[in-house]
Amino acid sequence: MLKQIINGRILTPSGWLTGGSVIVNGNKIEAVANNELPVVGAELINAQGYDIVPGGIEMHVHGGGGRDFMEGSEEAFRVAVETHLQHGTTAIFPTLSSSTIPMIEKAVETCDKLMQEPDSPIMGLHLEGPYFNPKQAGAQIPEWIKAPVPEEYEPLLDKARCLKRWDEAPELEGSIPFIKSCKAHGVLPCIAHTRATYEDVHAANEAGMTHATHFYNAMPVVYKNREFKVPGTVESIFAEQNMTVEMIADGIHVPPIMLRMIYQIKGVEKTALITDALACTASDDATAFDPRVILEDGVCKLADRSALAGSIATMDRLVRTCVQKANIPMEDACRMASETPARIMGILDRKGTLEKGKDADIVMYDGEQQLKFVMQMGRVVRNEL
Repeated sequence: MLKQIINGRILTPSGWLTGGSVIVNGNKIEAVANNELPVVGAELINAQGYDIVPGGIEMHVHGGGGRDFMEGSEEAFRVAVETHLQHGTTAIFPTLSSSTIPMIEKAVETCDKLMQEPDSPIMGLHLEGPYFNPKQAGAQIPEWIKAPVPEEYEPLLDKARCLKRWDEAPELEGSIPFIKSCKAHGVLPCIAHTRATYEDVHAANEAGMTHATHFYNAMPVVYKNREFKVPGTVESIFAEQNMTVEMIADGIHVPPIMLRMIYQIKGVEKTALITDALACTASDDATAFDPRVILEDGVCKLADRSALAGSIATMDRLVRTCVQKANIPMEDACRMASETPARIMGILDRKGTLEKGKDADIVMYDGEQQLKFVMQMGRVVRNEL
């Protein structure tokens, strides 16, 4: 069925368009027109002057609604995905924290199956670990952390069609072969939970590691060795011009002034917004899935308060934080939530911008960046117009 969205400010690849309309045919965008002339047979959707922007693309998320992707079950995947759909995420890469091989294999089986469903919002699986520096483990389960094991990762890369990115600490022994193997299998290798030096970062980047996971978090900044300054992992990533980054834009994990600094240095096309959301996100039960977790000051923490365990942010909060607290223009915040992650994850040909022929993933925000409408593949999943 045809739908025509009118009376809003449309974010196009060329900038804002007022007085235009977005025409949706089934699950695709048929046209972004520069007029509001009624289309015969189309259902009219009045945007009431709100911003009409591409749906959010979540490339790092652990769960929501009380369920965690580590569970590996269809039910857990569906509940968590639906939770984030309600908050402006229209395409998602489920994330597993450091896990055992059987846990990964179970999640791969579920992810492969759900990706085959018509109009699925699931784009692929993201593994955050277990090949990390134990000194930067954060809330990862320490006994599962280790250096890359070819006998483990090679079979997974060979058979897991859904696997799209894998995070690793490049200072570990065996990192370069791991990075090259990921690249050879079309999997994005990313730097995370690391104490990498500039030499480590540069060598990894040369081998194909071009993206940094939750930038600033679980990685050191510049430090002193006697009277000398030594660049940390953060400065090393800034120095590698082709490296993209993602930032937890909840205003807590990375303070707003630092969000703005990342945006100014790396730019819109190399900076993506992520939630890094845990199971307790949008859940009435703060201890959902993991009893170690408590809610405190708007974030998930381990019960002993030893580390930030993760975020309870949703996509709409990321956009709102960037605009209202980090003074980032609305159009750039939306691009970092959609276009940039689409480019990084290799799905820009079908998602990330409002253009003819692309998937009908469309959201609307009011002037206070409050989410009012969500359409995923032409299906309206939230409507407060």
